[in-house]
Amino acid sequence: MKSIGARSWPEVTTDGTGVVSHAGTLLLRELAERLGRRAGLSEAADGLRLRSSGHDPGQILTDLAAMLAGGGEAISGMAALNDRSRLHGPVVSTATAWRGLDEGMQGEPGAARAAARHRAWLVLAELTGRMLPPACAAGRVLDYAVLDLEATLVKVRSDQKEQAAAHFRGGSGSIRCCAFWTTPTRPWPG
Repeated sequence: MKSIGARSWPEVTTDGTGVVSHAGTLLLRELAERLGRRAGLSEAADGLRLRSSGHDPGQILTDLAAMLAGGGEAISGMAALNDRSRLHGPVVSTATAWRGLDEGMQGEPGAARAAARHRAWLVLAELTGRMLPPACAAGRVLDYAVLDLEATLVKVRSDQKEQAAAHFRGGSGSIRCCAFWTTPTRPWPG
């Protein structure tokens, strides 16, 4: 398999010389490599490939994630990363990305995601000395995680409410539940 990696780390400056766009996507790709995300995706997708290509399935998915994080909205957005090969190093082509997705590489990346998340938490704990991100309540830092559950009533008006029971306030609609962890600006997905 072809290994794709950056040649050197970028230098972050504020002087405005040597500025390139999409520099953060390089850091995202390198983070995926160091946390084992790319390797985990490769392992999860390895048996799903229909043909023996030289492209690492995890790298294809990592490059697609970097493209989306950089503002891409379609697979053709891979060209933005390819145009900056001096910064990123080799990036899979648009055609390779399409083939990778067509070959069923979306498989079951859940285990790879969980392993990468676990490694990220361990790195955070090593850097900060805390296993969990700090939570604050009433100006006090807590040593435990805070899970805030909220529910929002969504009203729906419909003329076709046959045999529909009213909710607890007497109207029709649904209750959307959200879970927020530590920081109120980030709801849990799902």
